[in-house]
Amino acid sequence: MTGKAHNGMSAAALRDVTWRKSARSGQYGNCVEVAVLDGGDVAVRNSRFPDGPALVYTKAEMAAFVAGARDGEFDDLVD
Repeated sequence: MTGKAHNGMSAAALRDVTWRKSARSGQYGNCVEVAVLDGGDVAVRNSRFPDGPALVYTKAEMAAFVAGARDGEFDDLVD
């Protein structure tokens, strides 16, 4: 990849990263995948469209999201 990773870039342009998804993901691809980038940022993509856009978050942003998810702050999204 040339240049810094940024929101909306093609996930296919993020080479040499390891994408992973939750073991809780369904068999029909209904999940997101994450990859740690050089420098600690985290890229997120839709597993059904692996070459589609990626969202890039700082480590602090992801930590805040994960803490909120653990605390149940987003439970109403899936009820």
